[in-house]
Amino acid sequence: MYTSHGSYRKKEVISSFHPAVYYLILLIVCCFAFIINNQVIPADLMESRNLATAQEMVREGNYLVPTMNGELRLEKPPLPTWIAAGVEKLIPGNLMVQRCMAGLSATLMVIFLYLTGTCLTRNRNIGLLTALILATCFNVVLMGRTATWDIYCHSFMTGAIYFFLVAFGERGKQWGNFLAAGLFLGLSFLSKGPVSFYALLLPFLISYILVLHPSLRGKKAPLFCMILIAVIVSCWWMIYILIFHSDMALAIAQKESTSWINHNVRPWYYYWQFPAEAGIWALFLVTSVIYYFTYKKQEYRREYTFSILWLILSLILLSLIPEKKTRYLLPILVPASLSVAFYIYYQIKCGLTRGEKFLFRLNAFVIAIILLGIPVALYLMFFRQGEMSLLIVSITGVLSWGLALFIFISIYNRGGIQAKAVFVAIILTMIMIESVCLLPIGDMFINDDRHSIRMLRDNEQVAGLPFFYNPEEGLLRMELVYEANKTIRPIDLSQDAVIYDHLPFVLVSGMPIDSLMAGKLVEIEWIDQFDNNWRKVGHKRHNPELVREVAIIRGMEVQPEPEPVEE
Repeated sequence: MYTSHGSYRKKEVISSFHPAVYYLILLIVCCFAFIINNQVIPADLMESRNLATAQEMVREGNYLVPTMNGELRLEKPPLPTWIAAGVEKLIPGNLMVQRCMAGLSATLMVIFLYLTGTCLTRNRNIGLLTALILATCFNVVLMGRTATWDIYCHSFMTGAIYFFLVAFGERGKQWGNFLAAGLFLGLSFLSKGPVSFYALLLPFLISYILVLHPSLRGKKAPLFCMILIAVIVSCWWMIYILIFHSDMALAIAQKESTSWINHNVRPWYYYWQFPAEAGIWALFLVTSVIYYFTYKKQEYRREYTFSILWLILSLILLSLIPEKKTRYLLPILVPASLSVAFYIYYQIKCGLTRGEKFLFRLNAFVIAIILLGIPVALYLMFFRQGEMSLLIVSITGVLSWGLALFIFISIYNRGGIQAKAVFVAIILTMIMIESVCLLPIGDMFINDDRHSIRMLRDNEQVAGLPFFYNPEEGLLRMELVYEANKTIRPIDLSQDAVIYDHLPFVLVSGMPIDSLMAGKLVEIEWIDQFDNNWRKVGHKRHNPELVREVAIIRGMEVQPEPEPVEE
């Protein structure tokens, strides 16, 4: 394994605890970060699209060619959708379990980064710091709590990077590690195409080659096999689609390539606020970069250089793409966590100069002030509106102010700054937010008038009937498709012949169904009006597109004319 001097000389792994303790700590923190209270926020549009596709896979039994509401959905490879479909098959309609799968993927990402940090430095303590920072970054917590697919590709890529590092860091051909790296590369591509290859792997490889200078001696054959496995796992599904749906596949490829240039176009400097994606670690992230360029005598200087270069290259490459969204910054948090971990490690281990003490106190002081303000914000925003109990406010106040006091004592201690105590307090702060402060957020989405179209899943009247909507009202919201767990196709209601050909069917409409069917030889069997809004009526985010009437449209029974009575 590489030492800080760049040789292959074996070096004892530095560790403060038994290895199992590190994994236990990571699992506990990840449980709070990704699992606890992951159900408080309802499914958004992106989750609805993903899970509606998974439901349709199970309902139609078509796993190789994904569809969403009856239309081919080939924009993204299907591995995460297959995972969601497996959950849907075993535990139908459970959003919490679907999100737990994303949480497990995020946990896997955290563990792989722990292993990566340990592999680079031969120091489990740095590996633990790195992984805990990643597990408590805002964007990672968000993606690990929602059934979105970004977390899968970057999680598998982090695994590929770890096995790649081990393969090049250890003596011998390392066939097993190279083959594992190839498999995880393929799984990453099968999750979201080349996204993680560009945003995470490419800057890693450039930094790794420039700073750590790996040698190919004796490793060319397993490296070739790694690439071969990665290509096979990545491309087999695409080849299948090209063979059986070539026209659609080519159209989708053209659409996806142009969207990177024409869709959500932002200026090159749009990502200047990237530290905000680290959440509670934002100021520490900025400080870690400043610290690297200001203080140049560190124990793991070369590894620190590698992490900073990886971070900067990731930012540059992401900024070059015209299409920009803040969630695309997720992969940048991998090298960012490593950089912050080096900074925290030095503050814990080394005697601090006056300048270092000022920087660290500034970081910790800001977090302590935020902790002091959390109960006040909850009181003003939730308790006074009747959306939060006094008990939750009180518990949050005790915990927040207790942690703030603990941080103040740790940074203004007569014996010097206790950096390790501050780090623990920050991790406990995130645990408090995820376990206590998230509870009242669910109350924001309580709509007493909500009458979900999900009730149709158990309605025997509509069982087996096709569902349609009026396309003149615009595109149907995918939240309705997901909640109903039905394929709802468009139908031309201006053509009587079209209506009669599809009878009987279920009509989902935002307009009065009576008026739509006026003058047509049909019978209307009213089901209900559904409001799928999580926001209360009158709220600015109450969306009328989620309010729909539902009725069964049947053919009118024509009464036979009475026969003439003979005189």
